[in-house]
Amino acid sequence: MSTLPPGAVPWVHDFGRWLGTWLHRSTFRIRIHHRSRVPATGPVVLVANHSSFVEPQVLFGMVRRRAVFLVKAELSQGVAGHAFRWLGQIMVRRGVADREPMMAAVAVLRAGGLVGIFPEGTRGSGDVAHAEQGAAWLVRMTDAVVLPVATRGTYRPPGARRRFRPKLDVLVGEPFRLSVQRGRTGLVAATEEIRKHLADLVRELDEQRND
Repeated sequence: MSTLPPGAVPWVHDFGRWLGTWLHRSTFRIRIHHRSRVPATGPVVLVANHSSFVEPQVLFGMVRRRAVFLVKAELSQGVAGHAFRWLGQIMVRRGVADREPMMAAVAVLRAGGLVGIFPEGTRGSGDVAHAEQGAAWLVRMTDAVVLPVATRGTYRPPGARRRFRPKLDVLVGEPFRLSVQRGRTGLVAATEEIRKHLADLVRELDEQRND
C-alpha cells in the first residue's frame, strides 16, 4: 500500500515539498518550533488552523515526510486541479458527505501515511472557534495519532497595513491518542477534544509571540 493516493506522482510530490520549504521565505520570516514532534513513521492525522493559502504550503514542506492534505474541491479545476492530484492532495467537497475522498484518506493512513486536515473548514482568523468532524472520523477509522499544529502570522485584519516580511510562526504540538466512540455522539465529543487541543496550542503560540 502507498502513503500517496492514486494519481499522485511521487517525484512531483517530493519536489513540491522541497518547494514548500523555500517558497515563502522571501515574504515571511518563517519560524518552526518543535518540528521534531512530527512522528517520523506511522499513521498521523495532522490538524492545523489557517488564515490564508500560505500555511498549507508551509506545512507541506515543514513535516519532512510525505504528507497528503485534504483540499477543497473548488480548487480542482484546470491546471491547478491536475497539479494537486499529481502532488497527491485529496480534493473534498465542503458541506456534503463526500465518502470517496475520505476513504482515499483512510487508505493513506492505513498504509502508515500522514494526512493533514484543517478542521475549521474555512479560512478566517485561525482561532479555532469551531471544528468539522472529518479529523475525528479519520481517527476512528484508522486509530491514527493526532498531531496539532498552530500557525500565526498571515492573518491581516480588515483595514490593517501590510507589514514587511512579518513573522510566520509554526508551533508543532505533542501528538496524542484519541479514543473515538461509536455513533454521532462519539464523533461530536472527539471533535471537541481535537478542537480544544488545537485552540489551546494556538493560544500558547499567541503568548509566545507576545513575549
